[in-house]
Amino acid sequence: MEKSIKKRGSLGKYFPVFVLPTLLAFALFFIVPFLMGIGLSFTKFTTITNAKWVGIENYVKAFTTDGEFLHALGFTSLFTIVSIITVNVFAFSLALALTMGLKGTNLFRSVFFMPNLIGGIVLGYIWNLLINGVLQKLVGVDISFKTEYGFWGLVILTNWQLIGYMMIIYIAGLQNIPGDLLEAAAIDGASPARVLFKIKIPMVMPSITICMFLTLTNTFKMFDQNLALTAGAPARSTEMLALNIYNTFYGRTGWQGVGQAKAVVFFVIVAIIAFAQLKATTRKETEQ
Repeated sequence: MEKSIKKRGSLGKYFPVFVLPTLLAFALFFIVPFLMGIGLSFTKFTTITNAKWVGIENYVKAFTTDGEFLHALGFTSLFTIVSIITVNVFAFSLALALTMGLKGTNLFRSVFFMPNLIGGIVLGYIWNLLINGVLQKLVGVDISFKTEYGFWGLVILTNWQLIGYMMIIYIAGLQNIPGDLLEAAAIDGASPARVLFKIKIPMVMPSITICMFLTLTNTFKMFDQNLALTAGAPARSTEMLALNIYNTFYGRTGWQGVGQAKAVVFFVIVAIIAFAQLKATTRKETEQ
């Protein structure tokens, strides 16, 4: 026992040596650019070395002059809420079905998970062709000319991509529920609905926390799929926040500082929402 403690103590001396390269890389490629980005959001610049301090002018411009930013915020928020509900409801339902001993369960798991392996740009172009093709043949509608079709097209794409991944997490949570607990509920005559809401859902709250957080972050900061599926059309009405920031930074001359200010606001919004969601679901875990 004493030897083991001494050995761990001697290894502890080398801990900084192993951690230092990772810390340096993290500081150099994340912390430093992040702080520089915050600084640039208060300037009017074309390059890092050609920046003029303008204070909060970029932030004021983002919220007052550019109405498209607020529209993108509202569109993204609505899309995120709808996607969180649909993705997690469908994923949990599939997980329940695939933990009931059905034949071909492993095949179904693989099939549902596969879309998650495809890149966002590829997914966007695939669904662009599918949705436009179906809508044009059936009702003669082009998704790029209808905001509502663009919205629901993004929701369908997101569900198709994320459901399989979240399903795997829910399956792991459901399989960790003690069998004795379910047997006791069956002996007591508990109905399937009561077992679901009183045992299964409370017991998989850690999985729900993870899935809610992953769905939230993936949908709120979506860029690739939005660019490939709608590119903001029509008239930037289906433009989400990440795409709006990209178009502001690279598509408008002299608006780099405003684009940088939007990026900072975007980061703060994501951080606040993610923190609030984690606190809420973690508190729910504790209550259960």
